[in-house]
Amino acid sequence: MNVLNENMTEADVENVLLCFPHQPDSCPRAHRFLALKVAVYVLLLATILMTVFGNLLVIITISHFKQLHSPTNLIVLSLALVDCLLGCLVMPFSMVRWLERCWFLGDVFCKIHSSLDMTLSIVSILHLSLVSIDRYLAICEPLSYRMRVTNGTVAICIAFIWLFSLAYSFGVILSEVNITGLENLLILSSCVGNCVLIFNKENAFILSFVLFFIPGTIMSSLYLKIFHVVRQQAKVMSERATVRRTSCEMNVQSSDHRERKAAKTLGIIMGIFLLCWLPFFIVTLSDPFRNFSTPLDVFDALVWFGYLNSTLNPLVYGFFYPRFQRAFKIIISKYVLHLALSTFTI
Repeated sequence: MNVLNENMTEADVENVLLCFPHQPDSCPRAHRFLALKVAVYVLLLATILMTVFGNLLVIITISHFKQLHSPTNLIVLSLALVDCLLGCLVMPFSMVRWLERCWFLGDVFCKIHSSLDMTLSIVSILHLSLVSIDRYLAICEPLSYRMRVTNGTVAICIAFIWLFSLAYSFGVILSEVNITGLENLLILSSCVGNCVLIFNKENAFILSFVLFFIPGTIMSSLYLKIFHVVRQQAKVMSERATVRRTSCEMNVQSSDHRERKAAKTLGIIMGIFLLCWLPFFIVTLSDPFRNFSTPLDVFDALVWFGYLNSTLNPLVYGFFYPRFQRAFKIIISKYVLHLALSTFTI
């Protein structure tokens, strides 16, 4: 965020690389070792490709197999779309901004990029909140679940989440309410090629608590309740176990096992989300009270640690969800390797 130091000598100024060399008020480019820069570019590009194609595989898989067309997987489908869009529309530009310390696309696109970044982050946590509610109803209130939770009701909830997140994020960024009271700081750090998303104390508090800490606490509480109920159900089932079981009992047991497996898998997804984004929101909340003293490289690294959540979600499905695992194998074999596996089922 800092412009050129007034105490720099002429020789120092000549050696400084600028984002826009022909503009005297240009921001300076970051000085990084070439080998380090290339290595980080390769690492981040690999992360972006894994994020895009991994989540694209989830989208194709759920769309292709009717067996996966359930309310829960509809939420997972929308979440995968969020992560895929993040990989396509946000992460590449964030990569260049971090490593070059320059924004080459102008102020308007800077605001659009920041708004999209904020939108997709909010959509992600609200989707995971919806997942936790869905799993809570499925495990703790199974008799009424099928009547109350349908694809239609879930689609309405997803549409509301997207509309709310878009309206909130673009409203905050375009109205510049997030930087009210920070005008003097922005004037001091103003230069051509700068694109940094910062929040004043009020908006940092709202963003962190209302959109992360409070939903995160609610989700954690719901999953603790779910695992408590699952443990009780497993204990009851083991006590009622007999040598001979009817077909109906076996089907109920199999259904209960699938629900518990889904709850465990989605609980892992939620845990990864909280772990990836918690450091970022702690810094976002505390930074305005410390006069924005967090180094930009540290802040960007925390942002990318949060982005990593979008990369890991498809891996969680593949490792912990057998139906997705089998579906992934069929999709890859049939459409990527062109093998005749159309008779396989999941």
